[in-house]
Amino acid sequence: MTSQAIQTQGLTRRFGATTAVDHLSLTVETGEIFGFLGHNGAGKTTTVRLLNGVLGADGGDIRVLGLDPAADGPKLRARTGVLTETPSLDERLSAVDNLTIYADLYAVPTGEVNGRVNGILETFGLAERGREKVGGYSKGMKQRLALARAFLHQPDLLFLDEPTAGLDPVATQEVHDMILHVSREEGRTVFLCTHNLVEAQRLCHRVAVMEQGQMVAVGTPRELAHTIGADMRFTLEIAPDQVETARAAVIPLAAVSAVETTDAELTLTVNDREAVPDLLAALQAAHVRVYAVIPQQTSLEDIYMALHRRKGQA
Repeated sequence: MTSQAIQTQGLTRRFGATTAVDHLSLTVETGEIFGFLGHNGAGKTTTVRLLNGVLGADGGDIRVLGLDPAADGPKLRARTGVLTETPSLDERLSAVDNLTIYADLYAVPTGEVNGRVNGILETFGLAERGREKVGGYSKGMKQRLALARAFLHQPDLLFLDEPTAGLDPVATQEVHDMILHVSREEGRTVFLCTHNLVEAQRLCHRVAVMEQGQMVAVGTPRELAHTIGADMRFTLEIAPDQVETARAAVIPLAAVSAVETTDAELTLTVNDREAVPDLLAALQAAHVRVYAVIPQQTSLEDIYMALHRRKGQA
């Protein structure tokens, strides 16, 4: 299996005068959980369709699992699982029947169908109601069934669009655990489209941010924080009677841009991580005892909004 599950170079797709995907170049490694972020209309859904060979490109090159989606669409789609934002299920049929039909479409070996269907219904908490018509399911149950369908044929690459939409916290945790499991333990690749930035930060190795059909940034959350010039924040736990001494020791340092205090903590914002050793040395010189140093990671939401504002000002 190639080490790169997805490769695109200059990928472009237009709809009339609108360029939905504009010279997109990205690489997704095998086994990676890759977050694909962007507002509605940013080009995410069109990209997923291009990567699966459902749409043809107007320009650029694509390789997915070593295949050309335009030329090898059926062969490629046999190896990918797709959860769309509004998955279509036949609500006149039971969950078992929905999955059995899907297993047949994706050439799951006949002798394995019953075991796979029953096993995945159990995994997604639907076994007890597997024989009931899907029309009677709640939104969360339908979402779990759509996820089960995407996982059923054990694809090498999963495209998941808002996979936890409509799920309660327990079910959300179970889906997160499954995504992490198929990546870490089974080496499968997950291409995750989501508006849930907390979810993306928790699950994804790297993320790409799309704006108006263009990729404006790609990398780990830490790399993107560096890209936008985000300051580093961290909290120091100190003795309550030393808070003012600590504050006086760090304020003169040029790299310190903000200081916040509580009864036993000092939260500092610095513009250069190289200043941290000097800062700790200053506290030590002031005889301040530091019990813990807790980094405050810049959130993916902060990064996303900064990139969004930067694109709007361009």
